[in-house]
Amino acid sequence: MKIYNSLTRKKETFQPIFPGKVKMYVCGPTVYDFAHIGNARTYAAFDVVVRYLRFRGLDVTYVRNITDIDDKIIKRANENKEGFEEVVARFTKAIHEDFSALGLLKPDHEPRATGYLPQIIAFIEKLIANNNAYIAANGDVYYSVRSFEKYGALAHRNIDQLESGARVEINDVKRDPLDFVLWKLAKPSEPFWDSPWGAGRPGWHIECSAMTTSLLGEHFDIHGGGKDLIFPHHENEIAQSEAVSKQKFVNTWMHAGFLQIEKNKMSKSLGNFYTIRDVLATYPAEVLRYFLIMSHYRSPIQYSEDGLVQAEKALERLYNALRDLPSVEAPVGNSYEKKFIAAMDDDFNTPIAFSVLFDLAHEIQRLRQVDLTAAASLGTLLKKLSSVLHVLQEDPEEFFKVDNTDLDVAKIEGLIAERNAARASKNWAEADRVRSLLSAMSIVLEDNAKGTTWKYIKS
Repeated sequence: MKIYNSLTRKKETFQPIFPGKVKMYVCGPTVYDFAHIGNARTYAAFDVVVRYLRFRGLDVTYVRNITDIDDKIIKRANENKEGFEEVVARFTKAIHEDFSALGLLKPDHEPRATGYLPQIIAFIEKLIANNNAYIAANGDVYYSVRSFEKYGALAHRNIDQLESGARVEINDVKRDPLDFVLWKLAKPSEPFWDSPWGAGRPGWHIECSAMTTSLLGEHFDIHGGGKDLIFPHHENEIAQSEAVSKQKFVNTWMHAGFLQIEKNKMSKSLGNFYTIRDVLATYPAEVLRYFLIMSHYRSPIQYSEDGLVQAEKALERLYNALRDLPSVEAPVGNSYEKKFIAAMDDDFNTPIAFSVLFDLAHEIQRLRQVDLTAAASLGTLLKKLSSVLHVLQEDPEEFFKVDNTDLDVAKIEGLIAERNAARASKNWAEADRVRSLLSAMSIVLEDNAKGTTWKYIKS
């Protein structure tokens, strides 16, 4: 199995630190608003990674945190005139609901920053003792970037290049523009915790270092997140973590590409976002999931209504192959499974993996006319491989079931009966006329050995 490592910018053979076991951390959401589908793209990508590693027999410990104290959370709480805990509780619940709807696995651990204050404070104390951090004139604690020789390795830029692009604040108390805050003293009306440097709260970057090392150790296998986190967040994690441990922090860095609207990254700060629940109000969750994972996880995705429609049609093709098949065992180690595994072993190449599933669906449709048992065996395999991507999770008839109270089901089924009677009497003109009436109602008919089935296709 090969995985692209952002640190080395090449695919590398994946070798877990401990044979058969994988320790993996993904930077989780900051809970001040509903999650948007750009967030969902990142978490769906890593959901596939975890599922596939487990499919390959690896014991994965998956950690995804929640940032529950942050400037944005405090701002939202003040705007709403409520405690930050209420904001956190409300949006954590909403995000859990949305992630569950998308079929995202629950992480094995979901640490929250405020639950790791003793570990965070101890981490900062070690950085100060090692001369990697200092107390500024205003009482805040900063990390000294130039104390870490390898700073910039993940971003593939040297420290002088990074500093030339840094924004220097007026009356800045930092020794260097790139230095970043580890502990902020509290301002009036802000939540705070006691520390050796005064009442305050942790900076964003230090939270992840404290939580990862507490749960996964000082050296672990995979660290993931969106591409926007490469710099400065993940760069800063490496600097502070390795300054304390004196060893390599993470073996493999993975970063998911952006979900874009008109070639701009989808984000709340740009105001060009759709929440997960916005989309789920119109499209089934499995359609959105398919849309999010059908492209390679490192590639950008262009969001569009047309893209979602195409995702729905693609799922229909796969579900159609599974309709009316008897239950039989899947073949063992056949060529389709080998091709699927080869694709996923190559840096989780979901586009190629899906192409294998469509080839499999095509073969099922061909075989069902000549050997139903063989078709059913491949159908079982299709479901097995699809489960790795967590699609085709419904019964096909449920997937095609109409959820539209405006449809006159009795009228539709009456017209189908008229068409069937016309066909039985070989009145093809009448049969075609009735089919045209149904087509005008966005009803698609499918004739098979068991009779005629129908489905409603949104126009």
